[in-house]
Amino acid sequence: MPHVGGCLCGAVRYAISAEPQGARMCWCRDCQRIASGSATVNVLFPEAAVAIEGELESFSMIADSGNTVERGFCKACGAQIYSRTVSPTGLPMRIRAGTLDDPELAPPTAIIWADSAPSWAPIPEDLPRHPKGPPPVS
Repeated sequence: MPHVGGCLCGAVRYAISAEPQGARMCWCRDCQRIASGSATVNVLFPEAAVAIEGELESFSMIADSGNTVERGFCKACGAQIYSRTVSPTGLPMRIRAGTLDDPELAPPTAIIWADSAPSWAPIPEDLPRHPKGPPPVS
């Protein structure tokens, strides 16, 4: 059975035909801005396994990592659905955990860009912290 999810208003739905490759909380400044001051929680999947239906808008920019990253969001309600690295290629697609119909699918196993988190950030003590970008996904 595929993993499924969608946006707040229901105009965008997706199905993922692979198991998660991991999940992380990201405290980079870009994620803090799109999450209105919190971290994003991202579940990693092979991009080829993700099928999205509905109208998306996207925004691309150079991230703190130096990579070109595209963020996709619902055209109607603005809910963030994913981010993906456009350059370099071959990295996992990051699906926002809150958009999954089953948000329990893959709890975060690490904190990335921890050095960018504000002093008041609720960071679980039991998760590994990476000061900046994540290590490669195996």
